Amino acid sequence: MNPTQIKLVQDSFSKVAPISEQAAAIFYDRLFEVAPAVKAMFPSDMTEQRKKLMGTLAVVVNGLTNLEAVLPAASALAKRHVNYGAKPEHYPVVGGVLLWTLEKGLGDGWTPDVEEAWTAAYGALSGYMISEAYGNAQAAE
Repeated sequence: MNPTQIKLVQDSFSKVAPISEQAAAIFYDRLFEVAPAVKAMFPSDMTEQRKKLMGTLAVVVNGLTNLEAVLPAASALAKRHVNYGAKPEHYPVVGGVLLWTLEKGLGDGWTPDVEEAWTAAYGALSGYMISEAYGNAQAAE
């Protein structure tokens, strides 16, 4: 990611943060719609899970300027997700849902440049997490 992309991600996320509860609900509703099998990996009361999602996104987005500081937590999170039943093929689905949610939340603020920046950010982080949790061969697939 280049500095312009990092700024686009951070600026756009700052516009979504005030509606974080709604954004998280939209995200999980969409995730369970497009991948109903993953719903079993989550608690029936999603209140805390939604807070965790937005909190984690905030940490990652704010840490994009110093990614090395975020990577140990991302590695630990990836390894925990294995225990929840997450598989490498879930990452692209989650990424698609995240981008869809951001597009809904940002409206006219969702430009091609913002989409490209978020795609780069998610691609880099998810590739790292997959390699940490499953090994480099899975990340390349």
